Amino acid sequence: MGDKQFGIDNDRLVQYAQEIKSVVERKVQVAIVIGGGNIFRGLQASEGGMDRVQGDYMGMLATVINSMALQAALEGLGVYTRLQSAIKMEAICEPFIRRRAVRHLEKNRVVIFGAGTGNPYFTTDTAASLRAIEIEADVILKGTRVDGIYSADPLIEKNATRFDRLTFTEAYDKNLKVMDMTAFTLCQENKLPIIVFDMNKKGNLLKIVEGETIGTLVEV
Repeated sequence: MGDKQFGIDNDRLVQYAQEIKSVVERKVQVAIVIGGGNIFRGLQASEGGMDRVQGDYMGMLATVINSMALQAALEGLGVYTRLQSAIKMEAICEPFIRRRAVRHLEKNRVVIFGAGTGNPYFTTDTAASLRAIEIEADVILKGTRVDGIYSADPLIEKNATRFDRLTFTEAYDKNLKVMDMTAFTLCQENKLPIIVFDMNKKGNLLKIVEGETIGTLVEV
């Protein structure tokens, strides 16, 4: 969304694509899950009276629009990609097939997972956790607008404390909103670490991949 009120900011889109390309050039396998809140939020629609299931499916389709936009941006930079959707739409993307996704990654293609889990009541955080576990990812990198996990929202509370490292238990005990509970529990049970970082700061993604301490690490 960038600086816009809704929709897709082309400058931000290209920035993200360049960040991802810098990592792919290091022969790192990358899979991506994108939200759709810049276009449509199913939960907000349900609060306004829309059927929750209908709203969630609309939100899933919004993630596919974002995924197609990122795919176009990446391929414009010469990065090979494959878009897989949890909801079948053969004209524009592959259906999600785990073995095929892993094979694409082995061929150094960026795999973009669209349409969440394909089920209502599940967030894109949960989709990211699920797909990461399925493809046996080493880590989830959760790109946000802040530079890590804080004791409170740093955009509201100026005195909020930032954490460099946390265990899953500590995050639970402190009631820190890292991900939704379903996604967070999936990561904990499968010992999948999470790094929360500022995706809008140029170079952060590559720095994480190269081993620098960026953002907040959550691990068992």
